[in-house]
This record gives sequence, C-alpha cells and structure tokens, in this order.
Amino acid sequence: MSKNVSDHLVEMLLAAGVKRIYAITGDSLNPVNDAVRRDGRLQWIHVRHEEAGAYAASMESELNGIGCCMGSSGPGHIHLINGLYDANKAGNPVIAIASTIHTEKMGLDNFQETRPESLFQDCSKYVFVANTPKQALNGLQTAIQHAISKKGVAVLGLPGDVASAKIEPVHTANKNFYTQPRVIPGPEDLKELAKLINGNEKVMLFCGHGCRNATDEVMQLAKKLNAPLGYSFRGKIFFERKDNTYAVGLNGLLGNKSGFEAMHKADLLLMLGTDFPYSEFLPEKCKIVQVDTKPEKLGRRAKVDYGYCGDIKSTVQELLPLLELKSSTDFLDKMRVLHQDLEEKYDSYVQNKGSEKLIHPEYVAYIVDKLANDDAIFTVDTGMSAVWAARYLKAGTNRYLTGSFNHGSMANAMPMAIGAGLSHPDRQVIAFCGDGGISMLLGDLMTISQYQIPVKIIIFNNRTLGMVKLEMRVEGYMDWQTDMVNPDFVKLAEAMNIAAWEAKEPKDVELALLNGFKHKGPAIINIFTDPNALAMPPTLTFEQVKGFATSMGKMMLNGKFAEIIDTTKSDVKYLRELL
Repeated sequence: MSKNVSDHLVEMLLAAGVKRIYAITGDSLNPVNDAVRRDGRLQWIHVRHEEAGAYAASMESELNGIGCCMGSSGPGHIHLINGLYDANKAGNPVIAIASTIHTEKMGLDNFQETRPESLFQDCSKYVFVANTPKQALNGLQTAIQHAISKKGVAVLGLPGDVASAKIEPVHTANKNFYTQPRVIPGPEDLKELAKLINGNEKVMLFCGHGCRNATDEVMQLAKKLNAPLGYSFRGKIFFERKDNTYAVGLNGLLGNKSGFEAMHKADLLLMLGTDFPYSEFLPEKCKIVQVDTKPEKLGRRAKVDYGYCGDIKSTVQELLPLLELKSSTDFLDKMRVLHQDLEEKYDSYVQNKGSEKLIHPEYVAYIVDKLANDDAIFTVDTGMSAVWAARYLKAGTNRYLTGSFNHGSMANAMPMAIGAGLSHPDRQVIAFCGDGGISMLLGDLMTISQYQIPVKIIIFNNRTLGMVKLEMRVEGYMDWQTDMVNPDFVKLAEAMNIAAWEAKEPKDVELALLNGFKHKGPAIINIFTDPNALAMPPTLTFEQVKGFATSMGKMMLNGKFAEIIDTTKSDVKYLRELL
C-alpha cells in the first residue's frame, strides 16, 4: 500500500521522539489526523484552544526534549502563536505543523488563507511552506533538526492537498541527531578566567536555567570560592534548598535584598547560564563575567567585562583545577546572615493567615511547599501567583519549576501543566494559577477532564488582575477595569467532571490542599486570597530602590513606604524628587 505525505510525517515525528500531538483537527489538517489514527503510535490530544496546545507541547519539550503541536488553516494555526513565542524564547524544541489551504488557491486571498512563512517568522528558528510532497518531507526533516539544534520552534506550513498526496519513499533521513557537544572556552580563555577569579577576593555566582544540568559542578565552585550563590527565577529551583549554605536568593523584580546586595558588593560577578533580563538590577561597578552556550547573548544585558562561550557543566569542570581555594568566608557569611534574616521575615508572614475571603497568598504558597512531593513539577502563571512561587517554593530532591519567564504571558500555568502531566504521569504536577490566567483558557480544563490528566490546579482567587493593578498604581494611573467577577470554580469543576475543593477561610487551606493532592485524578483547589497582598520584599535599601526607581520604586512611595524601605528621611526626600 502506497503512503501519503501524512503517513511519512507520522513516521518522522515518531523517529524524532515525539510522543503526542496537541491540536484541534479540521479541514487541511484532517489528512494528518487520519494518518495518526491509522498508525496508532502517536497520542492525539484534542485541546480546546490551539494556544493551550502550543504551551503543552512547549512544556513537554522542556521536560523531555521535543514537543509537537498543530493548527489547521488560518485561524487554527494563528492561535498557536502565543504559545510558540513562549517556547521559542524559552529555548524549547517544538515542531509546529501549520496546515493551510490547497496550493492552487494560494495568493488569491482565499478563505482562511494566511502566509505562514511571514506569520511565524518572529517566533521560530525555522519556517517553511511546502508546495510539493517531496518538499514537505525534506522540509519536516530540516524543521526537526533546526528545533533540536537551535533549541526553539520550527514550523512546517503544510497545504491540505500536499498532506494527502501519495509519494514513493524519498531520500530523507528518518533519523534525527540529538548532538550533545561539549562546549568549553579555549585554553587561553580558561587561564584568563582562572586568573581573574584568583585575583578577586569577593566573588559572587549568579546562576540561571543554563545550570540545570550542572548543579553539582556549580556547588563545587561555590564551595571552592566560598562564594555567595544567587539565582534567577528560572534557576532557583535547582539551588534554593535548605542544605545549600551558599544560597543568597534571587535578584530582579521578584528578588530580595540579599541577592541584590551580594551582587552589588562583590568584586567579581560570575553570571552562569543566565540571560537575566532586568539590567537595572545588575551592578555597574564590579567586574562581570558571563558564560553561555550562545555567544550572541554575551553582554546584551549588562556591562560584561569578560564573556566566554561554553556549557556550564563542562566549563566549570575545566575551570575548577585552575582555581585557588579561597579561605575567607567573611563576604559569604555577611550575605548569608542577610539572606537568613529575610527568610525568617518571609516565614513570619505566614503566621498571619488572613481572614474570610482574604486569605494571605503567602500562607497558601508556604503550605503548598510543605505538602508537595519532593519531585513535584510546578508551573506558575505570570502575575501575583509567580510572586508567591518565587518567595515560598523551594527546591527538593528533583523538583522543577517553570512559567512564562521569558515571554511573560498570562494563562500559561494550566496548559503547561497539561504537557507536564501527560509526559510525566508518575510525578505530581501543581499549577499556580491566577484567576485572571485560568479564565483566559478556561475551556481547556475540559482537556484535563477528557484525558483525566492528574494535575492539581490551585486558583489564587483574588477577584482582580493583581499585578496589573500594581502596575497601574506604579505609573500613577487609577486601577480601573482590573476587578473581576469570577464563576463558581467549584461548580464549574464539578460540571467538567473534575474534583474540586475550596478554601474561604485560612483554617480550610491545608485540608483543601491535602484533599486535592491525595486525589488520584485531576483536582482544582479554589482559594479566596487577599487582593491587596503586598508583593514586595520586606526590606529594601535606599540604593536598591534608587536602582529601579523608574519601575517598582514608584509603588514603594505609595502607602507603607517607611515600613518596607530601610533608609533615612533625607534619602526619602531625594527619592521623592527622583520619582
């Protein structure tokens, strides 16, 4: 029996390691759907919105190395774009099939016609529209290899008539190459870096997601240098654990005083595997070294003095024998005392648990951290729920935390949990969802229900767009049109055949979470949190606020300024003039 293009496409996806496809079938995508059905080895996940499918595929890729989503002609594949932007910025290899109208109708402004080669250009590493069967197979092979090697999105535009066309076997590699090169700076660069580190007393490490596979090596480096170890939000889950005696916390919008101070008081800052976006938080006086596998990222955020191309694991392995042991712990001890003091203050916040329908979200996040499995996978929405995750979720033996940390989109946590839950059914998956975020893609709770994906959806139900409200106040606007009227999430869950629990008072929180976590299937835990919870560090220095006065600093001058900024009256006067 001769095969069509879609049959070959299925075989090529399987060979690349794809396990499932997230899509809504229809029109030009139907030939692919039929090929998947007849083959039987790929799982087709019928999402309710293609954006959710793109996020799920991205999450599966982040955890497993590759993901796949599809969209039908016109509006179908257009809906993929937001999730694909997120995947591409996060460096997740995702294959996106954008089926489209028949070739003979192209260029005539036909029904549902788009130009995928233009549409996806900005959110992919590769995009190609196949006009012949042979082009389709060659294009898919190239797309897969681009996604894997360049770590991002690759899009194949596939007209419906091409997808269903018969084709004899052609010379197209059915094998893909997951190369893992060992990338290190050259010998002279390593000597230069070692000399630089050995010649500076106060060294600070700032680690990002690029340290994911190099945690042991980074810890050895911190130990040899007695260096404070800070981290980005995306890197925190690998290092923020109780037995890490070098940890000093995050820096950035969701950071804290100890992470900021350690960076600014160091003689030398080593930025390892991080493309930290908040340049206004980075120091200008100390020397900065950046190490990344992508040399185009070097120096684009900070005043980098030395930039090296290398993967963190291999680079640190080569570097360690060249380094002298630093015996002094003075710098580390001071930063650790500061960090531990802040941790105690964070812990003290959970003692005041709030009141009816005004439950403190800090308390909720604290209890989640206490109850969650040691290898739980956390997904967090952009917004206030990300703040509580940054403050209270800690590393475990094998915990993982992710969100829309590069793209900054709303509504990402729930669809990311879909991808995590399907690809890792053996692990607990917990989504931190804002009520604004969950409302945007509410329909895909039915995807969770239909496939009984055992994810735990925690809704921080504060009845407002909390982060947006703060942003408006920061800019001096009235926070207008930020309040929300929400559905009864428990009744909604029950209508969707999802188990649900609710907490309206602090005393109900732990039991609701326990019940949800113990439930074998999907669960929603709706918690009525305080919309006015303050999402800022407990104490900030004058210099720290001055450093980001044009952003969150404005909010600091509203309300409880004296309580959260450790400064003098003359400093306050200066800041008011500055802002």
